[in-house]
Amino acid sequence: MESIVSYPERGKGGHSNYRGNCSPLLIEDLLSHYKPANIADFMVGSGTTEDVAHAMGVPCSCYDLHRGFDLLNNDIRERPAMIFFHPPYWRIIPYAGAQYDALAVLNKYGIDPALSDLSRNQSWEAFLKELDYCTIKQYAALEKGGYMAILVGDIKQRRKLYSMILEMTKPGTIEQIVIKAQHNCVSGRIKYNGRPFIPIIHEYLLILRKDNALCFNFMMTQNREGDIRDFKIPSWKDVICSVIED
Repeated sequence: MESIVSYPERGKGGHSNYRGNCSPLLIEDLLSHYKPANIADFMVGSGTTEDVAHAMGVPCSCYDLHRGFDLLNNDIRERPAMIFFHPPYWRIIPYAGAQYDALAVLNKYGIDPALSDLSRNQSWEAFLKELDYCTIKQYAALEKGGYMAILVGDIKQRRKLYSMILEMTKPGTIEQIVIKAQHNCVSGRIKYNGRPFIPIIHEYLLILRKDNALCFNFMMTQNREGDIRDFKIPSWKDVICSVIED
């Protein structure tokens, strides 16, 4: 792998008609590069990770809401060497009731997937809270020394950019951030009130490494509002005194 990847051809695995799924070639590159003993995917969607892992002879554990597994409420019993996590990009593409039959899942497994679907219509803040919970929960299940690869994107709505990679909580050690080019994007040439719109044609693959079994650092982003007049730049004397005291 390199820090920028592009897959004009989709590759084999999963179903191309399942909206939002990623190229199987990305999973192939991850497995070839890190050579994990096994891989898990708790939001496997159309089964891309599962198909690639089987083709490469890598043991896998794959789940999804439409398979009766609720990542928000069910326990993770595995201790994977690698986890691939490709969550919904907020409410851009709805899944429960759109990409699959939510009523059929309710009748078969006794859970209503619409209640735990991260793509349901909710606020950005509520989505981030659930995204962070799912991220930390999976990271905690990861084997020591393992890797967690998270594929996320940016969302532009009403002239505001919502960036998953900037605002999500990032546990453990950041191993790498890979830029993945997107092909056949829907955004195209869009203008808002005569203003030019820059199409989003990339995603981010955030790769986290778990160095410690129980203790780990994490990076969080907090948004605050304030008056610029209330911010004070410390003088050089204050900085020197602070260094001496430390």
